[in-house]
Amino acid sequence: MPESGSAGTVQWSALFERVDDYNLSLQGRIRKMLVSAILSGHLPPGAPVPSSRELARALGVARNTTVFAYQQLVVEGYLESRERSGHYVAKGMANQQAVPADAPAAAPPPRTGADWSRRLVFHPFSQRNIVKPANWQSLPYPFSYAQFDAKQFPTAEWRECCLRALSVLDIRMWAPDLIASDDSALVEAIRNQVLPRRGIWAEDNEIMVTLGAQHALYLVATLLIHSHTVVGMEDPGYPDARNIFAHRTERLIPLPVDDEGLIPSPALRECDYVFVTPSHQCPTNATLSMERRVALLELASRTDSILIEDDYETENRYDGHPSPALKSLDKHGRVLYIGSLSKSFAPGLRLGYIVAPRELMVELRALRRLMIRHPPAYLQRAFALFISLGHYHALLRRLSQVYAERAQVLQEAVRTHLPQFSGRPIHGGSSWWVEGPPYLDTDRLAQAALQAGVVIEPGRVFYQDPRSQDHRHIRLGFSSIDRDKIAEGIAALAGVVAQSSR
Repeated sequence: MPESGSAGTVQWSALFERVDDYNLSLQGRIRKMLVSAILSGHLPPGAPVPSSRELARALGVARNTTVFAYQQLVVEGYLESRERSGHYVAKGMANQQAVPADAPAAAPPPRTGADWSRRLVFHPFSQRNIVKPANWQSLPYPFSYAQFDAKQFPTAEWRECCLRALSVLDIRMWAPDLIASDDSALVEAIRNQVLPRRGIWAEDNEIMVTLGAQHALYLVATLLIHSHTVVGMEDPGYPDARNIFAHRTERLIPLPVDDEGLIPSPALRECDYVFVTPSHQCPTNATLSMERRVALLELASRTDSILIEDDYETENRYDGHPSPALKSLDKHGRVLYIGSLSKSFAPGLRLGYIVAPRELMVELRALRRLMIRHPPAYLQRAFALFISLGHYHALLRRLSQVYAERAQVLQEAVRTHLPQFSGRPIHGGSSWWVEGPPYLDTDRLAQAALQAGVVIEPGRVFYQDPRSQDHRHIRLGFSSIDRDKIAEGIAALAGVVAQSSR
């Protein structure tokens, strides 16, 4: 490393190459390089920096590029300009820099030997979860569910909304601390453009934005579920919802599902709450029939129970006619409705919402304030623009068509290469629940498939009983795999299946 205080010994071209953020302009990369050198202590206060001409020559860029970079760093207080002398690191940086590399090392803190496992009141790491390889994006055949597809991301439209949210008037709306409130523009967009498409009408004070649907589930569980509460869970069902509820109560009742979704059973009468995914049952993708929806609502009214509806992938019906939300049929306030705004768009955005009666919403907002106050207001404003300008529903329509094409290719590929596998026809969503032959162990299959570059999700994790004998199901997601790669990936999976059956 170069010595502190000697700008002349700094290998500027080498430092510049380390700034590998190629999304930045040349000027931006130069500023990032200099800021890093200053804050790390390699350029101490008062040290000279090369002239703009010298630095431009060393980096192979136009002199104006370095001139503008220096000017901006002067404005921001990193450099100071001395007439007829050049630029120097500002003296005010003395308190901003890291400890010099040659400073004596501080003594390590004494090890207390605390037994953290004994102190923990909850062990979330030990819960069973869906596991995806960290490098799934680099593998050729990612049949992972609900993952990002860069080719489908509406870059220009999203960038437009982000830039609009940076207007002076918009900044004044989202920059202050909203405390327990949400961006009014996003709440209005959800109320007037998102919910009506699901047949739901709600007031502003009945809608709250969350960091994804999972955050909404955690808030509901924290407020409403205690150790004696009985919660009914679809089985197979959403593992993270099950884990959230299991943190609050051990009284989870597995409720079987079939081709029409949740099966009406006497066990429902014992439940204080029932978690249900009626539009696209997780993970089987079955749609709850209208007859069962009505029966479920009537039972909830008679038994004084509450239905928690996770209405994910609501718009992804390939026939263009999504089934009405369970909440839209609710006449007695028995449904807590949870939705996601970003699952189909970009899961990393983490935006969802909950619709609940206002007396409960007051407590939900107070609890959310304790946790995070509110989701980032800038992100809320940008997404509000994304919806109001028509980009959101245009994207959902396009994704529905893309998923329909991929679903057809996937089903044909499985019939061709894996005829011993079967699944109900896909009518919506972005995944397929498939059953293999009796001899198959899909946990082992998933591990072996990774060696062939194929990512699949074994089905056992979706069942409540960790000793479940269901070892034949897999979930094949197709939101992040190219259409042209699907058949090739299934053929590769078929080779793994053939090898494992020997």
